[in-house]
Amino acid sequence: MRISELSRRSGVSIPTIKYYLRDGLLPAGRPTAANQAEYDEDHVRRLRLIRSLIGVRGLSVSATRDVLAAVDEQQGDVHLLLGLVLGALPVERSGRPPRRDDAAEPAGAGTAGTAAGDAAGDVAALTAEMGWKTSPNPPAAQVVAETLETMRALGVDYDWRSLVPYAELADRAARLDLDQLRDAGDPLQQAERAVLLTVLLEPALLALRRLAQEHHSALRFGNG
Repeated sequence: MRISELSRRSGVSIPTIKYYLRDGLLPAGRPTAANQAEYDEDHVRRLRLIRSLIGVRGLSVSATRDVLAAVDEQQGDVHLLLGLVLGALPVERSGRPPRRDDAAEPAGAGTAGTAAGDAAGDVAALTAEMGWKTSPNPPAAQVVAETLETMRALGVDYDWRSLVPYAELADRAARLDLDQLRDAGDPLQQAERAVLLTVLLEPALLALRRLAQEHHSALRFGNG
């Protein structure tokens, strides 16, 4: 296809496509004449993934380039590819995901305070209780640990056992997310859809929780 068709199919403007070509995010097309080239379905899928990473996940062009470089090396490993595009795994400037022995220490290790260490231990206990297999020190685990630490600092008695029912709901939601990737057979399509389902749906999931809270509050405490 010509670049005009590529733009129409991908939803990315021609000037932006040319910018991605110059900056190395998008591979060059097959030359057909002076200043002309043909593109294929791989370019369409690549552009859609770029658009998801920049426009939906909010990555910079530089960060997107690093993620795409890692994706190119991990096309055969869908699990690792999803971790890269969703940010569950950090990406080195070389474009490679870090080796396990290069991973950062778990939250709360080293000189961190006792509260941080307790919170990190809670996250480890929670993931063990759920039987979840995760990468070393994932960013999401740090968020959970920091949240527990903040709640304790505010005097709220909350530990990992209190989170188990929520973790069970999250486990069901994650299964639903991954079930929706089955129709996307190509790894780049799976990566794009994973970004959209994760980032775009999160505000809606929070809003659904608020609606459900209002409903159950009315049932328990309302006056009809």
